[in-house]
Amino acid sequence: MIEMDYPVTQAEFAKLVGISQQAVSDLAQRSLLAEGASAQTWLLQYTGHLREVAAGRLGANDHGLVAERARLAKEQADRVAMQNAITRREIAPVGLLEEVLARVATQIAKILETIPKTIRTRAPDLAPSVLAQIESDIADARNLAASLPSRLFKNDADQEDASEREPETECAPDNLQVGQ
Repeated sequence: MIEMDYPVTQAEFAKLVGISQQAVSDLAQRSLLAEGASAQTWLLQYTGHLREVAAGRLGANDHGLVAERARLAKEQADRVAMQNAITRREIAPVGLLEEVLARVATQIAKILETIPKTIRTRAPDLAPSVLAQIESDIADARNLAASLPSRLFKNDADQEDASEREPETECAPDNLQVGQ
């Protein structure tokens, strides 16, 4: 019988718990068994380690199965979170968003196309150069609206942000009077 209140050799402890002396040495090297501790302390530390391994919190290398389970649990949680967001209509498929934005951009472009004709009708005295400038600005806005869906869903680093876009033409004079 081994005296449990005193330190024991690795070989004695190995015999007590039914493992090899090399396995006890490995446990000591991994600091799972406190150096110079009593047989009772080693037994408590060893059985505690076995409980952790059995519970799946520790593996042979403390990473493999535990890390894989954690990764799987995270992926499952992410999937459930995404499904919940879809159910709450917080997110939508990119294809659907692109289609909706394309339709809106088409409607905006159609409205913008009517503006020069409306201005000609309401302000027949307007100088042709001013009307040409307005038509050019409207064409720029229409082209931007038409390209918006594809620009939003591209991931180009060099793509220009619409908010930083400089106007390509000069604006109409501030003192321009348009008749009603």
